[in-house]
Amino acid sequence: MANIGIFFGTDTGKTRKIAKMIHKQLGELADAPVNINRTTLDDFMAYPVLLLGTPTLGDGQLPGLEAGCESESWSEFISGLDDASLKGKTVALFGLGDQRGYPDNFVSGMRPLFDALSARGAQMIGSWPNEGYEFSASSALEGDRFVGLVLDQDNQFDQTEARLASWLEEIKRTVL
Repeated sequence: MANIGIFFGTDTGKTRKIAKMIHKQLGELADAPVNINRTTLDDFMAYPVLLLGTPTLGDGQLPGLEAGCESESWSEFISGLDDASLKGKTVALFGLGDQRGYPDNFVSGMRPLFDALSARGAQMIGSWPNEGYEFSASSALEGDRFVGLVLDQDNQFDQTEARLASWLEEIKRTVL
């Protein structure tokens, strides 16, 4: 088992595609990505470093049944964390959003994930600058940085590889 676990929630498959790109770039440092609805808490907790991806649905929701998805996802997984401690875990988020289609809650789905994990003691890393995006509001902002890597596959797909490479270099410097 590698030190880095990659988990994702998805509705359209775009987040899964990014998770696979991350795995390809990390190679043997990370295990193959796993949809969060296909894992257990024990498997999730087995990794000291977690790279977690989510899209933002509707008005800033995480994927899951309450957001109208066909299957469980992050929303249900978070509620199942209960009293789990994430102390000693290093976590970085990557989020997908559409800044033109949903400018009022761009990548806001990262916020509930960030809050749930940091409240349980996870060391959160991998924030990302908000420069280069055009949106009106996002709950995923802390000052002028997002709580994780932000990718817009609808409007800026041509920047994904460069953003991903830069973010992963920062992650590797922090955790290796």
